[in-house]
Amino acid sequence: MVRKIGFGLLWLGVIAYAFVLAPPNRPDTFELIKNLSTGEWQGINPLVIALFNIMGIWPVIYSAVVLIDGRGQKIPAWLFATASFAVGAFALLPYLALRKPNPGFSGKKNILLKLFDSRVTGVLLSIATAILVVYGLQGDGGDFFHQWQTSRFIHVMSLDFCLLCLLFPALLGDDMARRGWNNPQLFWLIALIPLFGPLIYLSIRPPLPEVSVETIPGKQQPAPN
Repeated sequence: MVRKIGFGLLWLGVIAYAFVLAPPNRPDTFELIKNLSTGEWQGINPLVIALFNIMGIWPVIYSAVVLIDGRGQKIPAWLFATASFAVGAFALLPYLALRKPNPGFSGKKNILLKLFDSRVTGVLLSIATAILVVYGLQGDGGDFFHQWQTSRFIHVMSLDFCLLCLLFPALLGDDMARRGWNNPQLFWLIALIPLFGPLIYLSIRPPLPEVSVETIPGKQQPAPN
């Protein structure tokens, strides 16, 4: 209950901060978002470009855990995972508040879960993120800090990035348990490395073991024809 209340209060707090305390919107915000989304990056700080694109990778990272975790939840995990592509941690915090501990997995993986469970997905995400980080390091830090101070979009996007880095351990323990990984040292290593910790985890974690429906207690194997 304390965990649920904590995540709920954090969710309300970040919403209040984003709309009340964050800097105001700049007149060119919509144009900036349009250009970032369409690849018209000329004249945009590479740090802003890298951050914007990394914020598109974070929801995939979380989906690779949330959609599996959701198999044992009463709430529709896919709804929160999908919404995170638009609003990031603002969609995932309610899920963390409502979910129950779920260190197990039953049933078989569908095509989507197999895709997210694949180490190849983790490796591809890691390569893409590394390229973006290297590209972003070419940017102007002073200009980015100025935009962070004066633009609600940049400010809240930065806050969202930090939240996503901090919240991943809330799902990590159960995901490791589902795979039979009882390794506290590895847990903290992944948890304490921002962004690349979760990416490394997706690249090395053992495949999720499947349990055939016929072997689940209460299910009977159909009689042969």
